Amino acid sequence: MKPTVGRIVHYVSYGTPGGEFTSQCRAAVVAGVGAWITVESTPADRYSTSEGRPIRYAEQWYFDDALSLVVLNPTGQFFNECRHDGTDKRGGTWHWPERENES
Repeated sequence: MKPTVGRIVHYVSYGTPGGEFTSQCRAAVVAGVGAWITVESTPADRYSTSEGRPIRYAEQWYFDDALSLVVLNPTGQFFNECRHDGTDKRGGTWHWPERENES
């Protein structure tokens, strides 16, 4: 299936590092198809300090399978660009909702 604006997909939340909140699937509305995603960023300990302030380098790539999403959380909305992951369902990715067996 091909995602289009207005479709519903699942966004996988990251959860918290300490485990207080686990990674969860959330409903999300597709706001845009194709997006620029940051694939590499300078770690904080390697920031350049020219001009008297920290400067970092971030590399972004354009992905056709990335979506701009409006994520619907129980306590509010969240906006994000993320890539497709239909297998591992890692935090920060989207996938198609699972379908229950219809009898």
